Parts: sequence; structure tokens; C-alpha cells
Amino acid sequence: MIDKNRLLIKGLAFDALGMATMAIPVVGPFLDLLWAPYAAKKMQEMYSGKKGKIASILVFLEEILPGTDIIPTFTLMWLYTFIWKKENNQDLTLRPIRVRK
Repeated sequence: MIDKNRLLIKGLAFDALGMATMAIPVVGPFLDLLWAPYAAKKMQEMYSGKKGKIASILVFLEEILPGTDIIPTFTLMWLYTFIWKKENNQDLTLRPIRVRK
């Protein structure tokens, strides 16, 4: 079974590390060249299947492109997987609303 809390904590840590490179003036962008492939590998390890592959590509692009380090990709993936995903909301049903004239 997947430990949701552990994935969230790891994701928050990886997002913090990715954002930390912005704080280092000259060396930071060069650290992103090393961090981007590592972050992509970790994302694919954390989330399997097609969604993990897509997320790993997105995190790679987010880390490699300048100025996008502020996007918390790991946290957004966790939210998508455990909060926003359509399958998790199957118990919600649509009910018609009657409008009175």
C-alpha cells in the first residue's frame, strides 16, 4: 500500500530542494542542470505508470527552464493523485436543481 503521508513529505522536501537553487546567485542555474534529471527520476519512482512518466517530464522541464523553480511540481502531483483525481471523487453524484418561476 502507498503511504500518502510519506509521499507528501518526500515531495515537499524535493520541491524545497528544487526551489533552493534559486537562492544561490551564480551557481544556482548550473545546479538545476544536475537537479532536473535527478528530480525526474525521483518523480517516476514515486508515481508509477503513465502519470509518473508524464510528471517526470514536467518536473524535468520545470527544473531546467529558468524562473520556473517556484512551481511545486511534486506537491501538485501529490494533490492530483490523492485529492483531485476523478476516481477519488466517484462517491459524488450530480443532482438536478429545480428552478422555480
